[in-house]
Amino acid sequence: MKNGKLQIGIIGCGGIANGKHMPALAKLKDMAEMVAFCDIIEERAIAAAQKYGTPDAKVYVDYKELLKDDSIDVVHVLTPNVSHCPITVDAFDAGKHVMCEKPMAASAADAKKMLDAAKRSGKKFTIGYQNRFRDEIQTLYRACRQGALGEIYFAKAHAVRRRGVPTWGVFTDKEKQGGGPLIDIGTHALDLTLWLMDNYKPKSVTGSVFYKLKDKPEGNMMGPWDPAKFDVEDSAFGFIKMENGATIFLEAAWALNTTDVREAATTLCGTEGGAEIKAGAFGRPELVFNSVKYGKLFEERPQSAPPIAYFGPNAETEGDREARQWLQAIINDTEPLVKPEQAFVVTQILEAIYISAQTGKTVEF
Repeated sequence: MKNGKLQIGIIGCGGIANGKHMPALAKLKDMAEMVAFCDIIEERAIAAAQKYGTPDAKVYVDYKELLKDDSIDVVHVLTPNVSHCPITVDAFDAGKHVMCEKPMAASAADAKKMLDAAKRSGKKFTIGYQNRFRDEIQTLYRACRQGALGEIYFAKAHAVRRRGVPTWGVFTDKEKQGGGPLIDIGTHALDLTLWLMDNYKPKSVTGSVFYKLKDKPEGNMMGPWDPAKFDVEDSAFGFIKMENGATIFLEAAWALNTTDVREAATTLCGTEGGAEIKAGAFGRPELVFNSVKYGKLFEERPQSAPPIAYFGPNAETEGDREARQWLQAIINDTEPLVKPEQAFVVTQILEAIYISAQTGKTVEF
């Protein structure tokens, strides 16, 4: 630390860095400052340094050069999925704390290497699952921990877009990303569902993966994609059985002919009641509890009071909360909310869905 502030290096200055991480860190100047920026496209690193960096912020095109700076305490790994593992492992070997954007890795083997490197280093490690910090998710988590749903034995993890293929960056490049909507947005839905259930012991996974709509780019809300550069799945589905018998159905799609659209959402069914996130990332998220009371079927919708104009607090996003909690975990030597061991199980299950779809067999753990 320098002047009582964590020194942060940003590796990868693309969309997620500019959309979430750097704006959130910029609001936490009392705890940290961004002092180094790296990107294989130098102009992006220069632009990030000028907008978010300290006056003497350094710019790199080789992340290994950034890691040689002993004054850097923390790095944020915000690069394409397949590069998460080597950069994260090198960062731990260089003695840095690491925030890695989701998914943890493109394969379970890579995720295990990252986990082992973190344990060797003794440094903090977390994964960018910011949806845990949403208001309605926090409310649902408290309800689950207090036993309001009883034993949660069935769940659905929702990550479905009707036509929402990201047409920038390398999202549709399997070589760099490792997969499509399953590994991109399905990972958020599965993370939320496992976390809310507090169940990280899968027994078996059966999956289906489809490549049906890559040649039909019409109507995409992010503009038409190039079918010639679309070599990942457009939808994927998984049937997951846990060791205690609980069952999860995971649905993930960038393109699917359905009107039942919701993302980073979940449905939980327990012995005492159920709960559902109705909208998720699309539209205003709505949490609905269901139960039986007074001999009748009941539904309850918790209310979130909006801030009062001129007097309310500044709007805080889930990305802001994620960044603040992460820095506090380092400063106070506490556990981050998103533990790497949990993210590792998410990666294991996602990989098992791909393997099951490819082999036509159920993957046993």
